[in-house]
This record gives sequence, structure tokens and C-alpha cells, in this order.
Amino acid sequence: MDRKRIRFGIIGLGLMGKEFCSAISRWCHLLSDGNIPVLNGICSRNPVNWKWYTDNFPDIEVKTDNYKELIASDKIDAVYCAVPHNLHEQFYIDIINSGKHLLGEKPFGIDLRANENILKAIKMNPGVLVRCSSEFPYFPACQRLIKWLETGSYGRLIEVRAGFHHSSDMDLNKPVNWKRMVEINGEYGCMGDLGMHTLHIPLRMGWKPVSVSADLQNIARTRPDGKGGIVPCKTWDNAVLTCKTKDPKTASEFSMVIETKRMAPGATNTWFIEVYGTEGSAKFSTRDPKSFKFLRTEGKEQGWTRMDIGSQSAIPSITGGIFEFGFSDAFLQMIGLFISELSGLTTLGVFRTVMPEETTWSHKLFTAALESYRSGRTVEIDYN
Repeated sequence: MDRKRIRFGIIGLGLMGKEFCSAISRWCHLLSDGNIPVLNGICSRNPVNWKWYTDNFPDIEVKTDNYKELIASDKIDAVYCAVPHNLHEQFYIDIINSGKHLLGEKPFGIDLRANENILKAIKMNPGVLVRCSSEFPYFPACQRLIKWLETGSYGRLIEVRAGFHHSSDMDLNKPVNWKRMVEINGEYGCMGDLGMHTLHIPLRMGWKPVSVSADLQNIARTRPDGKGGIVPCKTWDNAVLTCKTKDPKTASEFSMVIETKRMAPGATNTWFIEVYGTEGSAKFSTRDPKSFKFLRTEGKEQGWTRMDIGSQSAIPSITGGIFEFGFSDAFLQMIGLFISELSGLTTLGVFRTVMPEETTWSHKLFTAALESYRSGRTVEIDYN
């Protein structure tokens, strides 16, 4: 096939914007027949943030502090948007209505109403590809776990545990930022910021919670404001959601526990999933990123097998299979799959990026979790 250049604009030039640019600058690393992403535009309300991008990507054609100028440009085909949650609704809708393809950050709206409005815009623009960012499932050992799940090797599910743990907020002298402000981050707190990562695999497997009982913690109730004062912190630091869930493979119910924690001692950036079943179990954690762990149930005693997985990625790359794989590689794989979909390569048979409807399911879960915490009872979830 003829390969063409997909001209990207980035809205939000922070940490993840730089990761995106680094990924596409390494495009020759992938052995893919898809189109080629290039950075053609940048947007930040603070032009000081432009410097790293213009220093490293001197051919950028669109530089602006107004996102509407970027999405109106005929020099932009697609957008990676990484802005605070309160901006998602308006920004994402405007991007979609402009006809630009969108890879957006989670949670796709500050709340359920905002998310539903984004989904309406997607429905009105069927020619626009829209996906949500989530890179952790693309570690090769986790890809092995996904393939194991697809075979139904677990038998009947007993329990699934998925989580994302940070510990940077254990520093109580860390100044407040937008993720600690309800008006910007949203009432979900840590659930909105970390939850879609934990739900990517379960929702893709069809494990949609039917009810939830939520334990939410606001641990650091105040923080320095960076100006010598102290301000309140009203967002949830940690959340543990215990869900009744149904497995479509067996039509049986099981327990699923979702953990999103910003105050998890000792965890720098630990993402994990554990699946326990009557015939087999498996687990993966970024704490031990090379290993796929599994067991087969044979009699009353079982033992875990730990298998080292090299760099056998979803999209083949130039990296030898014996070498290491890391976060930047997972991010590149995620972008690669988004570009593959844009290129019409839908027969890869690999685990795709988060679908828009999956973000809505996550919002319904988080909204029910808030109600559960307020009422002190288990809340059923309606996906209609």
C-alpha cells in the first residue's frame, strides 16, 4: 500500500505531549505497513511551552495558543489532546466536529454528562476515528496474558483484581496541582485519572460491572499552594471498588476489585491485573515487567509458573526479541495501533486502543461508585 503522512497537531504540551512526539520520532522502529505520523502543529496557552517542541521538531508549521486555530488548519489531519479533565468536553467535541481524528486522554470528560456529549459528537461524525489513550496493556508479557484470557483458560472466573498505584502524593509537602482540584479534575478524583487504565482489559473482555461498593479515601486534606499558604484538597486520593461482574464466556458472576491509588507506599508507577479461575490463573504487573505468571489448577495444590517474555510486541519492531521493553515502547505500540486503524489495517488481530463506548462504561462505574460511597450501599449500574 502507498504510505502517506498523517499530520498531527498536539493540544497540551506537557509530559504526555512530549511522550507522543518522542514516539512518532521513532517511527522507523516499527515494522509496520501503515501510514506515517508527523508532528505538524502544537498548541499551548503558554508559548514558553513551545520551546522543547520547536527545538526538536523545527519543521512544525502551526504554532498557536488557541486550539481552535490548530483544528481549523488544513495542515492538520489528526490531534493528540492531553488537557485537564474540565476541558475535555469542549475541546474533544470541537476537534471531532472539525473532522480531525482524535486520540484523547482519559477519562473523556469530567463527568458522565460531559462524556455522553462527546459520544454524541462522535456519532454525528462517523468518518472521524476517536480513541482513548491507554498504553500499559502493550507490554509483551501483558499481551501474552490477554491472549491467555481470550482462550478462556481460566475456566470459571473466581476473582479479577486490576489496579494502578502511585506513591508521589505520599509527600505531604508536595504543592497542590490541578489533579487535586475538584473543579478541574472532577469529583471522581483518582478514579477519573487512573481508572480507565485499570478497566481497559476487563471491559474489552466483556467484564462490565453490574454493581459496585466503593471505599473512597481523601487522605491528604490540605496541601501547600506553592505560594507559602495551605489550601484544601477535596479530591479522592485512593479508591477501591468491589464489583459484582458477569463473564460473557460462562454467564457466571464473579468478584472484580478495581484499585486506583495515589497514596500507595512504595509504588512509583505500578499497574497490574490478576485473574483467578477454577481451571487456571494469570497475572501481570509493571513491577516485574518481563514476566507472565500463570498456573493450571490440577488437584488441590497449584504452583505459579513465571515465564520471561522478551520484546515480542503487538506491532513487530526492529528490537530483538531477547531485549527489554519499557513504557516508551508501550506508548509507541499504542500510537502504532491508532495509526494502523487510521490506515485501514483492522485485521492485525491485536488488542486495540480504548473505544469511546468503553470510556462511557467507565464513567457509569465511577458515577455509581460516588453514589455508593455517599449512600453507604451497593449500587447497581445501568448501561442503557
